[in-house]
Amino acid sequence: MTQLSSPRLAAILACAAILAGCASSKGPGQTSYDFGPLGAPASSQATPAASTFPALVVADVTGPAMLDNQRMFYRLMYADAQQSRPYAYNQWSATPLQLLSQRFKARIAQGGVKVLSTTDASGGVPLLRLEADEFSQNFDGVARSSATLVLRASVFRSHQLVDQRTFTRTLPAPSADAPGGARALAGASDAVAADILAWLATLPAR
Repeated sequence: MTQLSSPRLAAILACAAILAGCASSKGPGQTSYDFGPLGAPASSQATPAASTFPALVVADVTGPAMLDNQRMFYRLMYADAQQSRPYAYNQWSATPLQLLSQRFKARIAQGGVKVLSTTDASGGVPLLRLEADEFSQNFDGVARSSATLVLRASVFRSHQLVDQRTFTRTLPAPSADAPGGARALAGASDAVAADILAWLATLPAR
């Protein structure tokens, strides 16, 4: 066996150590966010919507393709409002459409309405369709951002449109970063859910 000289052996070991370091080094890990715990409803009493809609089919929220993946996006309104930029190391735990669907169904159920899925519903149960038009964190300045949710809700009975309304909520983010945006978007989602329950209560029972 050929013996390696000490200088050459040292150089080989140094290169191996450098390569091992490169192979094992990683960038910052991904941090995932959701809307947080559901929390108790504002009141233990059923909302007036439960009287109008004892049961309701709530379809999953639909929306643009950018909301159908787990990336978190933001816009620099002061630089280029038409460009949506992804956070590098922050993402949602599920797609925004999935998070919105889960949250709205839970909040409506908290309001005393029996929530059914599109596959479980029996004939004659009214249908609520929800379409997200905007779900974004917008920076008005380097240290100031807000979250905006724009959602269109439609109620159908026997395939006939009963009413349709667009809901918009904008809340300031507690911090100008991904955690602040996640908290503000969760708050906007809960606010829109409350708006939807209040709207349902105004619709005709039949």
